[in-house]
Amino acid sequence: MAEKIEKSPEEWKEQLTPDQYEICINHGTEPPFSGKYNDTKLEGNFKCTCCGEELFSSDSKFDSGSGWPSFWKPISEDKIEYISDTTYGMVRTEVNCKKCGAHLGHVFDDGPKPTNERYCINSISLQHEKDKE
Repeated sequence: MAEKIEKSPEEWKEQLTPDQYEICINHGTEPPFSGKYNDTKLEGNFKCTCCGEELFSSDSKFDSGSGWPSFWKPISEDKIEYISDTTYGMVRTEVNCKKCGAHLGHVFDDGPKPTNERYCINSISLQHEKDKE
């Protein structure tokens, strides 16, 4: 993997919209059923909004009914950083982009086979890229 991207809060604020900054840098969560990729059936890859790293494929996207885009696996495990999150009185696993540290969402163990995982991702943390013809 390429060298990790390090930017100051000011640099991120210059690059991102206020909503992107709140979710990706401040580890926020967009309201359920509000994101542009929740119901999408677009084919291709979903990249990190902050650095462009390819993170998820449409091949692993599924409708979880949770209100956020859900995937049963990342493109590669080495693209995701896993962090224990004990906020709000819960124990969860936060997932961030390993290349730039941007907050993506959380992973849960209630997904479909073969992984039984549900990567519950904020739409605003992703940018879609169509498959190249």
